Amino acid sequence: MAVAIAFTLRGAWFVLLFAVLEMSAVAVAFLIYARHATDREHIAMLDDYLLVELIQAQEIRQFKLDLRSIRIAVQETSKGFIGLEALGTRVEVGQFLTEWKRREFVRELKQEIQRRSLPGA
Repeated sequence: MAVAIAFTLRGAWFVLLFAVLEMSAVAVAFLIYARHATDREHIAMLDDYLLVELIQAQEIRQFKLDLRSIRIAVQETSKGFIGLEALGTRVEVGQFLTEWKRREFVRELKQEIQRRSLPGA
């Protein structure tokens, strides 16, 4: 802005106009980034259900999925989410994971569900 003001004082007023437009665009970009900077997914396995918490732009959605009836579906695309479904409730997770981490998460989740379904677990 200091350079733009210096040019404006020398008669090149259009430089200030473009500087203000550029700074406005940067401000808008920062606001959009700040709104989604804390987006996350939290998944916890509690007693007999899976608690899925999706936080996007300060909107919090929670889902409780019954472990005894849960189905896990992985979409076979590079942006494929992990679909978790139980008793008619479907949640897609894995938005912030790489493809390799998604596969690892699905493997670990299936192992833990299977372990908990064994008698005496």
